[in-house]
Amino acid sequence: MCRIAVSLLILLLASTVSNAQDKPTIYIDIPTQQKPWNHTEWNAAPGQFQFAIVTDRTGGHRPGVFPTGIKKLNLLQPEFVMSVGDLIEGYTKDTVQLNAEWKEFKGFIDLLEAPFFYVPGNHDITNKVMEDKWKELFGVAYYHFIYKDVLFLCLNSEDNIRGAGRGTIDDEQYAYIEKTLEENTDVKWTLVFLHQPLWVQEDTKRWQDVERLLAQRNHNVFAGHYHRYWKTDQNNGKYIALATTGGGSGLRGKAYGEFDHVVWVTMTEEGPILANLFLEGIWDENVVTEALVDLVRNRPFPIQVMPIYSDDTHPQNMIATVKATNQSDTKMRVELTGYNHDKLFYQLERTSFEVNPNDVETFALNLTNLDKSALTDLNPLQIKADITYEFDSQPNVSFSSVLKYVPFFKYKIKEASKIKVDGDLKEWKEMQWISVENVEGSPFDFSGVDDFSLQFATAYNEDYFYVAIKLTDDNFFIDEEGSFGDQDALILGLDARPQHLSAFNGGEGRGEDWIAYLRTFKEENPVYDEEELPFKVNFAEERTEKGATIEVAFPLEYVRKMNGENWSNLRFGLGYYDFDSKDENPTTHFWFPAWNSTEDIPGSGMLFRE
Repeated sequence: MCRIAVSLLILLLASTVSNAQDKPTIYIDIPTQQKPWNHTEWNAAPGQFQFAIVTDRTGGHRPGVFPTGIKKLNLLQPEFVMSVGDLIEGYTKDTVQLNAEWKEFKGFIDLLEAPFFYVPGNHDITNKVMEDKWKELFGVAYYHFIYKDVLFLCLNSEDNIRGAGRGTIDDEQYAYIEKTLEENTDVKWTLVFLHQPLWVQEDTKRWQDVERLLAQRNHNVFAGHYHRYWKTDQNNGKYIALATTGGGSGLRGKAYGEFDHVVWVTMTEEGPILANLFLEGIWDENVVTEALVDLVRNRPFPIQVMPIYSDDTHPQNMIATVKATNQSDTKMRVELTGYNHDKLFYQLERTSFEVNPNDVETFALNLTNLDKSALTDLNPLQIKADITYEFDSQPNVSFSSVLKYVPFFKYKIKEASKIKVDGDLKEWKEMQWISVENVEGSPFDFSGVDDFSLQFATAYNEDYFYVAIKLTDDNFFIDEEGSFGDQDALILGLDARPQHLSAFNGGEGRGEDWIAYLRTFKEENPVYDEEELPFKVNFAEERTEKGATIEVAFPLEYVRKMNGENWSNLRFGLGYYDFDSKDENPTTHFWFPAWNSTEDIPGSGMLFRE
């Protein structure tokens, strides 16, 4: 055999080998003593197998959930599937209705690629007519089978047809259970399936006697009925009530035991290992396709609240425009949910609506500044947007986002004459200065304005867009050999595109659509990826007793290129990473949250040409 530096040949001949333990023979050829695996104790014991359990489909069924569960079981490929009843809605003596409901259910099961074992629930047997129909279709209402030395005992908790919450095991069924257990004392495990969790009900006739028979053997009991999941360790076994596979549910999540699921059971020598698989978490290989990436990831989020900018620092009544854009060839459903705000009262003109294919809907968001608070003091309001693209020939696509929105004060960029970029701020005395006050990081690492403060002002002329910075830092941490992310640094963001594009910049397209200028205070190579910038940035710094004064100039040619000769606005971001020592986490100080952060507020940092 020809060997190269790393060669590996694995041949699994499980079907042709018969050794003492009936384990597969594995041939591995690798030219090193060290091996790229932990061990070869294959997880494939002869008696190990996998099966699935579905639970209540009905009792207020939600159309489409159970058939989806069947499709997902086919992805999992269990050896067989067990049930715990409530398969049809029932509760009728109308045989036409019963025939229709059973035909519908058996149509679901016809699509299942594995064997399916029926167990009755109170929705399946509610009266004598329904009991007769069950026997007509399935022969018996309780039975057992043995598979790979495991006893499967399928019981009928509707023995006396007493309905919900009043299940029973009567004498005849108990005798069958007793005989079955006596004849199968040597099985390695016993698994019991029934609909109603009789261990939490009263007057269940012979159920407590059944528990006494089970107490001396390894066993698990599975039931449904209450549409809530819980597990109880009792009687030398595990007793588990399952949630739903489409039955009525508030779907409030794990804490309430309310979810749609199937149970994946791996039977081992030590007993069953259970994995509760939520239906929403089981997907085939097409969970994300190129078409879906193009539809969702490669396009702006379909709901945008257009920013508003006010010359008034304390406005009371404002109106924003909400824009819903459907760029797909299918219908888009939108659900909007607003959350309370302590200072803003707001009302969406529409909260639940559809947008036709390749269409746009707009409507108003009315805002009232209750106490006429300063715009700079307002925290963003939050609106949850749920989007569903509704397809005819494939599953619907749903996703969501929480929109952050706040009205902004309209900051101006003043025109200036000549500004010399030298770090001396003598030309900036009459400019509007803005303080950067947002702090992220541990409060113990920030001790106030003596530790750090930052103010900035902006201006422009025919040649440059200028930024002046007054920086206080009681300890410049500089590491000439360190990385850019491990020492004090300024970051300036500039998005010169038109407002409708720059306002919704979420950090994508850096270097192409917008630029980030990250500068440390190192003597050599202070700028991160300076060679990748589309232009030269002029920078000057003058150290002071408590910090530094800084001037930065971006060529206005770049602004004109991105926004045209008659540009009217640009989006600007400013932040500072403040380290005090090498091993200390920094505090970060941003004018507005970084554009690529989850806290980004669309439209923040917009500056308007005066």
